[in-house]
Amino acid sequence: MARVHDAIRSAVVAGAAWIQIREKDLEASPLVELTRFAVAETRATDAIVLVNDRLDVALAANAGGVHLGEKSLPLEAVIEWRRSAGRSDFLVGVSCHSLESARAAERGGADYIFFGPVFATPSKAAYGAPQGVERLREVCASVAFPVLAIGGVNLENARPCMAAGAAGIAAIRLFQDAVEPDKVAAKLRAI
Repeated sequence: MARVHDAIRSAVVAGAAWIQIREKDLEASPLVELTRFAVAETRATDAIVLVNDRLDVALAANAGGVHLGEKSLPLEAVIEWRRSAGRSDFLVGVSCHSLESARAAERGGADYIFFGPVFATPSKAAYGAPQGVERLREVCASVAFPVLAIGGVNLENARPCMAAGAAGIAAIRLFQDAVEPDKVAAKLRAI
């Protein structure tokens, strides 16, 4: 867990806008503790902590939102909860792998989507062949909310993603493998 804590601290120092907790193998209690750690680390910043798949954990840890995958809670149920709870500040995002799923997320009330994989990456191989920058461009032009490019994004190919209309990028290895993640973040902000 120390490595994950270090990665969170590095992301905060680097100025990450969002920190997504996606430790899918953790049981609820340690996941809540990890999320609370991230929330505490970001308290003095504008960073938002999002929890992958687990609305219950996001609420228990006072996170800023939840990111839904294909096998998560239905988007409509989470949006209905948010409406009834009066939590318009609570972000709800969705992972999408097609233009149709991006449009459905928009109709369903999501605040943003991750779209990909844009490029080849081992962690997204199960979601099919890379979508490419042109498909990213098509998705960005077809929806009216932020689209973040995900899947194999690095410093060399982030610029074409942004030129295609992406509001940002989501990455794991790019930041975790960086010797100086703050410099990586600065380069991305310059793009």
